[in-house]
Amino acid sequence: MISASQPKRNFYDLTLPDIRAWCDLHDLESYRAEQIFAWQKKGLTEFAQFSNLSKEIRSRLSADFEPIPLEIKAKIKSKLDDTVKYLLSLRDGNMIEAVLMQYRYGNAVCISSQVGCRMQCKFCASGGLGLVRNLTAGEMLAQVALINRLCGNKVSHVTIMGIGEPFDNYHNLVEFLKRLRDPQGLQISLRRVTVSTCGIIDKMIKFIDENLPITLSVSLHAPNQSLRKNLMPTAEKYPFTKLIDAGERYARQSGRRITYEYALFAGINDSKDQALELAAALQGKLCHVNLIAANAVPGLDYRPTSRAGRMSFKQVLEENKIKVTLRRELGTDIAAACGQLRRSHENAGKSALCSYEPQGS
Repeated sequence: MISASQPKRNFYDLTLPDIRAWCDLHDLESYRAEQIFAWQKKGLTEFAQFSNLSKEIRSRLSADFEPIPLEIKAKIKSKLDDTVKYLLSLRDGNMIEAVLMQYRYGNAVCISSQVGCRMQCKFCASGGLGLVRNLTAGEMLAQVALINRLCGNKVSHVTIMGIGEPFDNYHNLVEFLKRLRDPQGLQISLRRVTVSTCGIIDKMIKFIDENLPITLSVSLHAPNQSLRKNLMPTAEKYPFTKLIDAGERYARQSGRRITYEYALFAGINDSKDQALELAAALQGKLCHVNLIAANAVPGLDYRPTSRAGRMSFKQVLEENKIKVTLRRELGTDIAAACGQLRRSHENAGKSALCSYEPQGS
């Protein structure tokens, strides 16, 4: 048993070997480890709900570990579609967000990878609050498990596109992805998983060697270095041309087409000339462009491009042989862009871009 002075470990941070070691410590039969581990995919909130375990084992689990490390603080359902946004409180009181989006082919959950973010993208609700800490692999896994339970065990796709920069939490991200596909766990195919990054080049290249067949999505949002640096300060360290080169290297070596996210802002990055410049930069690349109807964030001076403007931009890319889609808008009435609910909560003194349509089948 853990002493009173030690913080309890999060149950979702335990791997199967961890649980086997715990069972050995308590002289439990070996099969109990798999039995206990199987409960991680259920998304339950209390050990008392682990119905196939004895009261004694449940009591021991409760003495040594915290159950699911999340508590739902707010739940907002869109009146326009079936999108549901959750404000989740972690055990230390920090807040994160997750979003459930329903598509014709299944349900996708968009999760957070950090509490806050230090990338400071000018148009993003998360960056303005700064980075507090990384999420553990278990805290990421728990988001999926919880929402999977709430929607009737029907989550088929996962996007790591909520609050935070996943590659800024590299080790925990990789561990989470490996556990997500675990046949004894949630068993979600990584071909149905999208990881979004603002373009941390060294981590993109390192990730190739992980051999994890996810879809990599790069937040581009500009057709050149000058504008991208104004919108995304991280471009100072990771220049536009080197980012495109890294994206092509990732796509060719992994065999997985890369997605470039491009949020359209009125009068900033949505002109015909900028569309032509983007097309030239991506010509011949193994990529796909996902145009986004940007969400307006209160307090930030960025307005979304009109639908006509978005269609015009898309047409220019198509005419130049760039594969492009215009993302379906979901949850626009509930501020479904990452960080907006948490930002509202923080601004109220109680403590842009998450409706991505995932790829894969």
